[in-house]
Amino acid sequence: MFTFAPRTYASKAEHYADLATQARGLIAGEPDLIANAANFSALVFDSLPQLNWAGFYLYDGKELVVGPFQGKPACIRIALGAGVCGTAADSRRTQVVRDVSQFSGHIPCDSASQSEIVVPLVRADGSLLGVWDVDSPVTDRFDDDDRRGMEALCRVFMDHIDGRD
Repeated sequence: MFTFAPRTYASKAEHYADLATQARGLIAGEPDLIANAANFSALVFDSLPQLNWAGFYLYDGKELVVGPFQGKPACIRIALGAGVCGTAADSRRTQVVRDVSQFSGHIPCDSASQSEIVVPLVRADGSLLGVWDVDSPVTDRFDDDDRRGMEALCRVFMDHIDGRD
C-alpha cells in the first residue's frame, strides 16, 4: 500500500526530488502503462498545490488521445501542433505557458485553467508516447523550476516504460 503524507519543503526543487522518489517507488515492479499513468497522475495532482488538472495524452499514431488523469473531464483528441499539448508533442519541447490567454491556439478544455505546463514523452527509440499535461487555475503558476521538476518526473516515468529503471 502507498501512503501519502503531506510535507513541507524548503524549495520547489526539494519537493520535485521527493516526488520523483515517490513516483519511482509507486510504479516500481508494475508493467502496465495505464495503471502507472493513473497512479502517477494521482500522485502529482494530490502533491502539488494550485492544480486543477494533471494527466496524460497518449499518441495513437495520428493524434493525442486523453489518457489517465485527475481533474474535470477533458478534451478527448488533440491534433499534433494544436494547442499547448499538440505543440509540445510536435516540437518535442516542454511548453511552459504562464497565461493560456496569451498562447495562440490554446484549446480551453476547462475554462478555469489559467496556466499550463506540458512535457513531451519520448521513448528511448525516439518514438512519441504522448505528453504529460498539468493545468492550474492560477496565472503564472509554472516557471523554470516547475519545468525542471516536471521533466525530471517524466524521466522517472519514461525510464520505467523503457525498462531503464
